[in-house]
Amino acid sequence: MDRAKKKQLIDSLHTALAETTVVVVTHQTGMTVEEVTDLRRQMRAAGANFRVTKNKLAQRSLEGTKFEALKPLFKGPSAIAFSRDPVAAAKVAVAYAEKNDKLTVIAGALGDRPLDIAGVKALASLPSLDQLRGKIVGLLQAPATKIAGVLQAPAGQLARVVAAYAKSGKAA
Repeated sequence: MDRAKKKQLIDSLHTALAETTVVVVTHQTGMTVEEVTDLRRQMRAAGANFRVTKNKLAQRSLEGTKFEALKPLFKGPSAIAFSRDPVAAAKVAVAYAEKNDKLTVIAGALGDRPLDIAGVKALASLPSLDQLRGKIVGLLQAPATKIAGVLQAPAGQLARVVAAYAKSGKAA
């Protein structure tokens, strides 16, 4: 690879990392092309990216980003997963690593905060951003439904009392 291509790769990865929220560093040993392609598909479906890069190029791409503390982790067959959603990349990487022994999660970072393996797994166990949004919408709609039910209840009770008096023959 000539210098111009390396520079272009470093710049594109640097730009992508500057716009991301979470990075997960993995080691992948002996993964086939089909397995990597499958993992990339799963990442894309979740709104994340997965890249296998040369260690020196990845380290240079991290310079000047909030993930610069991850540079020493790039030894051996490394790859990175990253996403704007704070949970997506970690969730897919951890799930795939549990199914496939060839992928190992090493560490990660959420913003400028480094995460160890336990931190990445804890992050992966959180609900995704879309799931959280759904819960918030449900919580916001629930009070309106409850208020409507409470407002309708007295009128319904009054109608039942009037109907009971009407059946008994007493004047209301």
